[in-house]
Amino acid sequence: MRPIACDGVLIENGKVLLVKRGHAPFKGEWATPGGRIEDNETAEQCLVREMEEEIGLKVEPVKLIGIYSDPKRDPRLMIAIAYLIKRVGGDVRAGSDAAEAKWFDLDKLPPMCTDHPKIVADAKALIRDMEQESD
Repeated sequence: MRPIACDGVLIENGKVLLVKRGHAPFKGEWATPGGRIEDNETAEQCLVREMEEEIGLKVEPVKLIGIYSDPKRDPRLMIAIAYLIKRVGGDVRAGSDAAEAKWFDLDKLPPMCTDHPKIVADAKALIRDMEQESD
């Protein structure tokens, strides 16, 4: 069975919070924060736990961005469930598997590992769609 991870995309004031991976695979590369789901938790519980562990923030899921399941996306065959999230507390800091946490302008993103550029692009499109719906 393939492993599953939950990633969070936090966008505030035109910037997205990314982490520099501290461990292989993709050590030293920028990514959306996230981590592997544990046997005793839902995807949403995993998301909340991982965001606190990796970036020091308490968050709530806003909306599902997508499920990223291409077997070639990760040498561990990881499936990623990505959520748009909002901050509800805490201060940004790199923790657990993250070597660094940093805000980037959505128009000036660094090179990112695997399909994380697509995850961020899909999050931007989701926000646009949500804004249009509220008009």
